[in-house]
This record gives sequence, structure tokens and C-alpha cells, in this order.
Amino acid sequence: MKIFLVKKMMTPAISILLILASLSSLTVHAERIKDITTIAGIRSNPLVGYGLVVGLDGTGDSTNQAPFTQESFLNLIKQFGIAIPGDASLQLDNVAAVAVHAELPAFAKPGQRIDITVSSIANAESLRGGTLLITPLKGIDGNVYAIAQGNLVVGGLGVGGADGSRLTINVPSVGRIPDGASVERSVPTAFASGQPIVFNLHRSDFTSAKRVADSINDLLGPDVARAIDSTSIQVNGPKNPGQRVDFISLLENLEVRPGEASARVVINSRTGTIVVGRHVRIAPVAITHGSLTVMVSETVDVSQPNALSEGTTVVVPNTDITAEQETNPMFNFSPGPTLDELVRAVNDVGAAPGDLMAILEALKEAGALKAELVVI
Repeated sequence: MKIFLVKKMMTPAISILLILASLSSLTVHAERIKDITTIAGIRSNPLVGYGLVVGLDGTGDSTNQAPFTQESFLNLIKQFGIAIPGDASLQLDNVAAVAVHAELPAFAKPGQRIDITVSSIANAESLRGGTLLITPLKGIDGNVYAIAQGNLVVGGLGVGGADGSRLTINVPSVGRIPDGASVERSVPTAFASGQPIVFNLHRSDFTSAKRVADSINDLLGPDVARAIDSTSIQVNGPKNPGQRVDFISLLENLEVRPGEASARVVINSRTGTIVVGRHVRIAPVAITHGSLTVMVSETVDVSQPNALSEGTTVVVPNTDITAEQETNPMFNFSPGPTLDELVRAVNDVGAAPGDLMAILEALKEAGALKAELVVI
């Protein structure tokens, strides 16, 4: 498979067409089943929590603009038997309210550690040097699955001056805590239920699904695997959990040659990136592409009267309008040109990325582009 990338350049003098990758063979190389599929029901689960970061060097939340930070702090210290008068004014510049989120891996067991990300949700300037206090992390069902706490690692930096000037490097209001949460509850899965194992392809394709099923049947015998649709392949496996682990380990390392993608041209109109698939074909067609440039320039002349006349000095505007039109040659495609010929023809005519986008769109409208045109 050959992939060509057209990228918007800084100057038009640079070549607009760059070959990113070209495989030495026209066939698609074999890939392991584990690299092109996932097993249904085995996935990570998002967790989220709300907590407080303390120990900041005056870069925490402003109490006036984030009253919930003060409320959260008061609720926290009440749990330790500390009462503060209701009319007390607290200045909590070293405290910040944060959202904590993490991904709970499949089969994670109580006692294991997972990484967490801590993000300010108010107006804290920086979380550098802060410590996250104990924070429960909940799943979408409302149950607590992990407990987070620890010292933040912040890659960003923010400094400011009294005159309002400020320098910020990266994002100082977000930090990470490696192994910052302890798993308290595992998520049940259907892995040990004895049900058939289902492999889901990352890229839906009927050919790939059939080839995966055929590869498994060639190894284990007929009717062990069958393609349910263009995405899923159902495999009859052992019911014993230990045997299922060995069984899946055997299957996921089988090599399969996936089906090739359909003919497609992808255009990113924001960056000027164009990716053309290997199976793209062009019907017999002749193309010419030019542009008309109109330039309007205005100058000001001063009309000065003679010394003895009674005239006045006046300003006279002069406007010059010129038009230039490029004379690009017309080029034609023979029936069913390959991608190499398409790229060569575009290079010969000297089209810029924006011009190439217009050419491809016109080819699609004319019915000459034998591919799906995707604009992202």
C-alpha cells in the first residue's frame, strides 16, 4: 500500500508533494490478530472524583471567585472535629479545588495502583508543589472504585509580575500522580462466564473478518470461528478460565492479512493535508487549472498651483488596476491511471495544495474520481 501526503508549505517555492511512506510490496503485510482486534467486554473504565490540592505557594483558588473551594475545605476539617465560626473570613490561597480522573484497566484487582490526572476546576494559577488529599474515584454507576492521594508532578510553569505581565510554559493547572490511586473494587467481566469469545476489528471490513475466521479455523478446525458481521468474529472457546487464557494467547498471535481499504481520498481543509489511497483511479479526463489575480494599487499626487495664481493645493488620487492570469497547460489522464501517474501529473502542472483540493473536488463532481472523497 502506498500513501502520499500533500502538506501546506511555508513558501510556494517548496515542492507541495511529499511521499510519506511507500511499502516495497503492493500486498498488505500480515498482522497479528491482537494488533487489529479487541476482545468484546474487555476494556478500561473511566473514573472521576472531586478533591482538594493543598500546599500551594499562593497560587490556589481565589475565595471570592470560587466559594465552593472554601465550602469544601470547611466540610473537610469538620470531619476532624474542628469548628470554624460562620463569620470567619478564610484566605485559602494555598488550596485549590480539582477534578481527578483515571482509567481503571480491565481485570484490575484491589490493592493495585493506577496513574491519575489532577486538573484545576476554578481559578488556581498553578498546582506546582501541591498535594492531593484523599479523594474517592467513582465510576458511572456511582460506586467508589479507587482512592487517590499524593504529591503532584506538574510540567507547566506560570509566573507573573505586579504590572500584569505573565509568562506561562505548558499548562501549570494540570498535574499527574504516577501510581496515585489504589484500586478498591474490581469491575466484573464476562470473561469467565464461559460464553463464546468475540473479537472486534478496529476497522470494520468484511474481508478482514472472513480472513480472521478462516485463519482460526485453519488452526483449530472447521466451525470454531465464524464472522458475525464486518466487525465481529465469534469463537467457541473453553469454559475453564485458565484454559481460556491459553486459548486467547494462542489466537491473538495468529497472523492475518487484513483486507485492503476501499479507494479513498482524505482532505484536511484546515491544514492543507491530502492523503490518497493506493486504489484511487481516475477516469479518462482532461484538466486545466489556472487563477486570475487582480491587483489594485492607489497612489496620491499633489497638484500645486503657480506662485501668482489664486488656485489652491489639492490632493489627486491615482488608482492602477492590473490583472494577471496564469497560463497553466492542460494535461490529460489515460484510462484508469494509477496513483503514481496521478502524483506525477500533479507535480508536472505545479499545483499547490489548495489547487489540488480544487482539482480533486472537480474530478469528483465530474464523476472521474473513482474513490470516496472525505473532507475532515
